[in-house]
Amino acid sequence: MIEKSYKYTIGDAKKIEKLINTKFCAINHMILNNGEGLPVHKANSDLHMIVIRGTISLNLDEQEIQKYEKGNILEIPYGTMMHVHNTDDAIAEIFVVKAPSPEYYKELVGG
Repeated sequence: MIEKSYKYTIGDAKKIEKLINTKFCAINHMILNNGEGLPVHKANSDLHMIVIRGTISLNLDEQEIQKYEKGNILEIPYGTMMHVHNTDDAIAEIFVVKAPSPEYYKELVGG
């Protein structure tokens, strides 16, 4: 086989899983219920966040909290302080694509 297949969790329970981690790309998958989220942290690579279900609340640096519904793809630069959480009743589900992978960011991009 030429391709490599990866599975991600399908369901409604909170889940934060790392699916792929290669030199050039890392992909994470998250399911967040109301009141759940990630701790405040800095983006450790350039990333794209793909909202595939529900709505996420996103606070970047000193900006006001913004809400993004399914169907949105967000581009967030390296080093941005971020807080991702779900403040809505519906379950939120996202994929986060980091390119390059955080371990190789400085090697490939510099900084």
